[in-house]
Amino acid sequence: MSTLPQVTGQRLIRALARAGFIELRQRGSHVLLRHKDDLTRRVVVPVHGDSVVKPGTLRSILRGAQLSADELRELL
Repeated sequence: MSTLPQVTGQRLIRALARAGFIELRQRGSHVLLRHKDDLTRRVVVPVHGDSVVKPGTLRSILRGAQLSADELRELL
């Protein structure tokens, strides 16, 4: 796996939207997204202002979204 890009929560949500994810709901600073075709692909993205999503959290989000780091980089 290649190195992970540094992204904010808002930028990650926009990239996931390009991959077919839609926003279901938000509670506080966490946004729940689901893929429009595959209901099992659900992820929670933290949106804490302009702070960067930590690498472990980003890796977990990508695993849940079934995307690789390279695929995310193309969506950004």
